Amino acid sequence: VQLQAYGGGLVQAGGSLRLSCAASGRTFSAGTMGWFRQAPGKEREFVAAIRRGDGSRAYAESVKGRFTISRDNGKNTLYLEMNNLKPEDTAVYYCAADQQVRILSRFSDKSGWDYWGKGTQVTVSS
Repeated sequence: VQLQAYGGGLVQAGGSLRLSCAASGRTFSAGTMGWFRQAPGKEREFVAAIRRGDGSRAYAESVKGRFTISRDNGKNTLYLEMNNLKPEDTAVYYCAADQQVRILSRFSDKSGWDYWGKGTQVTVSS
């Protein structure tokens, strides 16, 4: 299974971007999928995650109300709609997939994800 994130780019503060993450390879239906990001000189951090079944979502406090995570199970694709972008959102964004359906308290845990995609750069200018 390969994950490919795309949709990043350069945008002005207050603008919007939509990231996509497509899963390819053998038939795959992730239990939980998520987005993480890593800014220069910083550790990778949790952004948002969503699980199969009840569709529960979780967000980092810094993006609540601005970002929306969704998934299309039929297309094996994960999305991240980002609105009102801020310069501090600048980072490389990575998608991740876990075959297990995680409990909510583990959504933000960086460990244990089965697959990671190559990142896509998001740059927000002030």
